[in-house]
Amino acid sequence: MGVLMLWLGLLVLLPLSALILRPWQDGTAAMLATLHDSRMFAALGTSFSCAALAALANIPAGLILAWTLARVDLPGRRIMDALIDLPFAIPTAVTGITLATLYGPNGWIGSLLAKIGIQVAFTPAGIVIALMFVGLPFIVRSIEPVLRELPLDLEEAAMLLGARNWQIALRVILPPLLPATVTGFGLAFARGIGEYGSVIFIAGNKPFFSEIAPLLIVVRLQEFNYPGATSIALLLLIASLICLIAVSFLRRHVSRGLIVGDTP
Repeated sequence: MGVLMLWLGLLVLLPLSALILRPWQDGTAAMLATLHDSRMFAALGTSFSCAALAALANIPAGLILAWTLARVDLPGRRIMDALIDLPFAIPTAVTGITLATLYGPNGWIGSLLAKIGIQVAFTPAGIVIALMFVGLPFIVRSIEPVLRELPLDLEEAAMLLGARNWQIALRVILPPLLPATVTGFGLAFARGIGEYGSVIFIAGNKPFFSEIAPLLIVVRLQEFNYPGATSIALLLLIASLICLIAVSFLRRHVSRGLIVGDTP
């Protein structure tokens, strides 16, 4: 226990304590100035809204991919399984450059979308796509183990009783997967809030439009405004912690069946 607490303190508690204490070293003026910074609130809104949209959009795709890996024996399934973890290994800057190249005005996909008046790169839509790429593995890896352990007897019994495929999916399969889905959503959302490298190349970084909070922290540091940077970081930490607690609270209630009820 002593080794565990020492390791946890050095890696987690000490840096967080420094982050909490640093904005107050120059008095309350820096924090008050941060609270009146409309650019900071716009950046936080962009980060949180895009992260939430990306995590929600990944849920259907994550369910389909997890189902395919767990239940369908397709050729090349091992390759697909390895590709899902690729966002964990590839550098985020490489991801950002690749997405900006594809969805840019002259990119393979961006040029086709431009013909119908849709612009993805350098807009919040590009941020959502980048966060979907980095967040998809969290959804799949949270759902897949639960789906593998889900007994087939329930599905076969529902089929023998005359249930249709959509009824089996909604009433038998999805309820046990809800806690894992909420967990995957929380992990993808938390990753999206703090994502930097894969976003800055495709976002456009326009203040009050497509600027994310992590980038604004870097901007404040480049301006040698250390109190402002650490104040934004502290607010981002508090907001992220509140969101994670809310997701954990929701997952606990889903697990207890207080929201969706017991599985038939």
